Amino acid sequence: MDARIATLTREGCGIRSTGRVLGISPTTVIARIKRIAARLGPGPIPKGRSYEVDELSTFVGHKQNRIWVAYAMDRRSKAVVSFRVGKRSKRMLQPLLDTLLGSEAKRIHTDGCEIYSALLPPNIHRMKRFATNGIERMNLTLRTRLKRLSRRSICYSKSVAMLAACVAIVCWAEIMPYPR
Repeated sequence: MDARIATLTREGCGIRSTGRVLGISPTTVIARIKRIAARLGPGPIPKGRSYEVDELSTFVGHKQNRIWVAYAMDRRSKAVVSFRVGKRSKRMLQPLLDTLLGSEAKRIHTDGCEIYSALLPPNIHRMKRFATNGIERMNLTLRTRLKRLSRRSICYSKSVAMLAACVAIVCWAEIMPYPR
């Protein structure tokens, strides 16, 4: 059942539609999504690679409560190696970037946000116009798969924990072993 919930979440089904398809209550779907996400992770982060880092905004609870999903993607494998959910600040981005610095990143490519310049050493930080094409494409994929990330939608997350759980499933559920 967990594998089917993860698949439906990755395919863009909402909580209520997943419950209808599987014949279970939305409360059960929420509990299982959180349980599935708690078991997921990025796996070992390769050392000495180049990464792209970007963030995208969404809302939690209501339109005035803006939340950011920041994540890092390996440029070679296109895999998401880490992500954070929270307010757009140094405090939220620091653990994400520390993960990359701990993996001895060769280069970290970002957009023009000045927070990155303050947190990354200049010898590995790159801000070029077309250096973040891969992660910008991933932003579109995430917005397509998770309606709660869409800009003009009635879908939204009620909690940061649920948003983080859904992002984890979309990014890392392929790694999860599914019973056949």
